[in-house]
Amino acid sequence: MEIQITAPEIERYIGNLYPPEDPVLKEMEQLGDQVGFPIVGPLVGRLFYQLAKMTSAKRIFEMGSGFGYSAVWFALGAPEDGEIHLTDLSQKNLTRAKEFLTKADLAHKARFYAGEALEILRKTEGLFDIIFIDIGKEQYPDALKLAKPKVKRGGLLVTDNLLWFGQVLEDKGDSATAGVKQYNQMLFNDRDFISTLLPIRDGIGVAYKIR
Repeated sequence: MEIQITAPEIERYIGNLYPPEDPVLKEMEQLGDQVGFPIVGPLVGRLFYQLAKMTSAKRIFEMGSGFGYSAVWFALGAPEDGEIHLTDLSQKNLTRAKEFLTKADLAHKARFYAGEALEILRKTEGLFDIIFIDIGKEQYPDALKLAKPKVKRGGLLVTDNLLWFGQVLEDKGDSATAGVKQYNQMLFNDRDFISTLLPIRDGIGVAYKIR
């Protein structure tokens, strides 16, 4: 059984407290609704913007970018010389992402890679201030093993879907639920991170790397 983590009324109340969004983000939200494509939404997006702003994140890597909604939020918070690395299996999604980032005057911060996020991150040199994980849930444990050494000390590992619509409460045998549950155990038992699971949208993990 799937559970809606944040009540719609609460989401609307919080959303009404925030200043008006960039028109490009509104357009992206409408597209997500029209085509049934999952995006993190404005509550989580604003969190991403704040995290990038607070940490002055110059290098951000997204493991799974879709058509660029979360990347726009990260790019808005990153400094002018920041770079956001977008990955997706679909070239069509990345083409749309480039169009939206261009429309938002943020394309100069973006790098686009089509293919498996795990393999792309493995081949990408250097450390990152923020790594965002939002790929196939059965891949989450492998993503943590790969991403951990790529996050700089003092950087953040941010993860979507850690409550998995409440399915983490059930003894389910599917690979996606098992992947999320294993990831949560791995992350919260890792003493190299200070980790928090925020119960907004579908559960957002924010892990601060201390060593």
